[in-house]
Parts: sequence; C-alpha cells; structure tokens
Amino acid sequence: MNLKAKGTRAERELLELFWKANFACLRAPASGSMRHPGPDILAGKVNRRLAIECKSTKEVKQYITKNDYEQITEFARIFGAEAWFAVRFDNLKDKWFFLNPEDIKITEGGNFVITLEEAKRKGLLFEEVIK
Repeated sequence: MNLKAKGTRAERELLELFWKANFACLRAPASGSMRHPGPDILAGKVNRRLAIECKSTKEVKQYITKNDYEQITEFARIFGAEAWFAVRFDNLKDKWFFLNPEDIKITEGGNFVITLEEAKRKGLLFEEVIK
C-alpha cells in the first residue's frame, strides 16, 4: 500500500471514530498540498473545535516537518481550535495518541519527532481527547 493510501485510510478511520463519539467531523483530503494552512481533520461539538494533523507509521518514530507543524498551529490559532497531532503506530492497531504541538520534540534539523515512548508518556488516547 502506498503512503498516500495509508494516510487516507488512517484519516478515514479517525473520522469514523469522531462521528461515533458524536463529534461533527470532516476530512480535508488535500490539506498538505494547499497554499493555505489546513488540518487533515476538523472535528467539533458545541464550544469545542479540534484541528488535527494525522500520522500513521510502522516505525517507532514519526517525523513531522516544520511546515506541517507550523500549518496546524497557524490554522488552529486563526480558527480558534485546539491543535493536535494524532499518531497511530501500526504495531498498536486501533490506538491513536494525541499530542499537543508543544509536547513534540524538535530535531537538530529543525523538524519534529514523536516517538512511541513519548506518545505513550505524553499523549492522550482518543477516549481522553473527546472528554
């Protein structure tokens, strides 16, 4: 399966979870290729908006570009939403970890990284995010 298809499948999986939790939700399939910042998923209820960048990996580390990081934080700031990075590690199927941008480590090259260990320690599970 190519990376784009894998990412699409992960985004759709998360979209379904939000709808089942009674959150209105939509997916922006071209979020990474738009000229303006935008999330992969926008979910919300009365008085709560979540702008989410989704990642899925078979590795124990997920790298995030500086551009992805800046886009999600900028969109969330303008829109008045909470910015989140949602990461699913393939070896822990059906487990999504949600991290605030400030909880993600910056690399020496200026990008960002989420390790499985950090996700378990600092991340929230889906059930915790929707509370």
